[in-house]
Amino acid sequence: MADELREIGGYFELERFGGAEYHEGALALNCARSCLAYLIEARGIRRLWTPWYLCGSVDAAARACGAEVLHFEVGQDFRPRYEEMELGPEDYLYVVDYYGQLSDGDLEEAREACGGRLIVDEVMAFFRRPLEGVDTIYSCRKFFGVSDGAYLYTTAHLNRELEVDESHGRMGFVLGRCERPSNDFYPESAANNKLFATEPIKWMSPITHNILRAVDYSSAAARRRANFERLAGQLDQINELSPVATDGAFMYPLLIEDGAKVRKVLQAQKLYVSMLWDHAAEHEGTSARFALDILPMPVDQRYTLDDMDYECRLLRRTLSR
Repeated sequence: MADELREIGGYFELERFGGAEYHEGALALNCARSCLAYLIEARGIRRLWTPWYLCGSVDAAARACGAEVLHFEVGQDFRPRYEEMELGPEDYLYVVDYYGQLSDGDLEEAREACGGRLIVDEVMAFFRRPLEGVDTIYSCRKFFGVSDGAYLYTTAHLNRELEVDESHGRMGFVLGRCERPSNDFYPESAANNKLFATEPIKWMSPITHNILRAVDYSSAAARRRANFERLAGQLDQINELSPVATDGAFMYPLLIEDGAKVRKVLQAQKLYVSMLWDHAAEHEGTSARFALDILPMPVDQRYTLDDMDYECRLLRRTLSR
């Protein structure tokens, strides 16, 4: 029997890494939006309760899959306000673990409130392990230098074949920031984010799998926690929230008066404190306040304790003006 033709030799591609991904065993998909779409299709979800304080892409994804979306408010402690909901016998509840601040008890309470029809969004808590038997979504792009990628823990299964994603055409901004300032590639990064609004459910790309096998997860998680604690030591006294340090913290959520104005000043000084999420500011209540006035201060593994001190100095100078 003749061998199939093989491609051997020629120029080298990206090196192949041999480590393990942090969420080995989960379904590896192309983006968090696809994780939700997967669940809606596989579980036949028709009504989904989501918080007002949330990325608009979640509601858009749910509606695109044919689900009705209803909303609830969250409290100052980031927990859902269950008294505002009228959960039907087949409704699903979408709970966001903002900044990794919800406890296991909070998530168990959510599971009980909806009769187990729970989806937990851990996009802000990559290093937190899922509760047994709970559909749980993670994103890779918010924690590591990849252009796509997400993980889904679920017992549900789609009865159709999925295409494997490819990342080679959208790695430019990731590679570019290694050599140039981030603003040089921001438009490309923003365009990549918008791309996933229309992307179908796909398996994670080989490039993203490969990069994620090269990450030193224990080091990244420890650095993030140390940086978070450094900011907490200097900012807790002015913070209206009481955030708790966690391994692999996403960002330090600083809630202050006129946070929206402070954000603009910091961004002008190249401290890129984002707004999460701008559409939530259109609604009254806690969600609007959080969207406008929470400053998500960077604590990720790229930065040192000295960088954290620098962030605090910039912030203090801005607040003293």
